[in-house]
Order: sequence, then C-alpha cells, then structure tokens
Amino acid sequence: MVHSHVSFRVAKAKLAAAFLLAVAGFGGIQPVAAEEAGSKGAEIYCFMRQAGNPHGVSWDAAYARIKRQSSGLFKTSPEHAAVLITETVVTNKDKYSSCAKFLGALYSGREEVGVDSIPSSNANTSKTSDTSRYNY
Repeated sequence: MVHSHVSFRVAKAKLAAAFLLAVAGFGGIQPVAAEEAGSKGAEIYCFMRQAGNPHGVSWDAAYARIKRQSSGLFKTSPEHAAVLITETVVTNKDKYSSCAKFLGALYSGREEVGVDSIPSSNANTSKTSDTSRYNY
C-alpha cells in the first residue's frame, strides 16, 4: 500500500513539472515568437526614431510591444529585447538600412551615439551606471 502511495506522488510531481514547463515555454520566448517580437519591436523603434522621436519614448514603445509578444511565464528582459531589435536590424539590412545608426542608443541610452563629447564642467559626472532605461 505504501508503494502505490509513493508512485502516485512521483507521478503527480512529474505531471506538475511537465505542466509548468509547458506553461513557461521552457522559460522564455520561443524562437519563432522571439523572431516575430524582434521584428515588431524593430519596426516600432526604427519608425519612431526616423520620425524624430527620442530614444526614450521609442524604446518604451518597442519594449512594450516585445513584452506583449512574449508567450513564456517570464517577461523578456530589456537586455534581451535590445538584442532582438539589433538582430532584426542587422539581418534585414535592406529594410532597416537607415536604422543602424540608432542601435547604439539601445545599449548606451544616449541620444547621440558615435559622437565623442567632452563633458562640460557643470555636467553631472556620477559614476553610477545608467540602467534606468531598463526598468520594467
């Protein structure tokens, strides 16, 4: 009798684990969904930047779209979303040829990327890293 009770518990645990893996999508966005999410995010980010919008609002819109695309239990991290957008732009050079100049802002958070600037004497020279763009 004890043996059947243990077997039932093991079977129940395996079923629960299988269910969690199925719901979680193995922990994140599936490859096809990731490609689609990256494509949608790149379309939004690049369109908004080319229309003259600053990085912050363009990023917020693109990241919101990517998060809605994700089918897994866990949200897509901002870092992963930036990689998805970058991969889409790089692999579709013809479609996004004028967007490449904006990609650096996804990682630096600066509006102007590729321009060396000397901070003014009254500039805030805080040594903290800028991760606020990735708050979610």
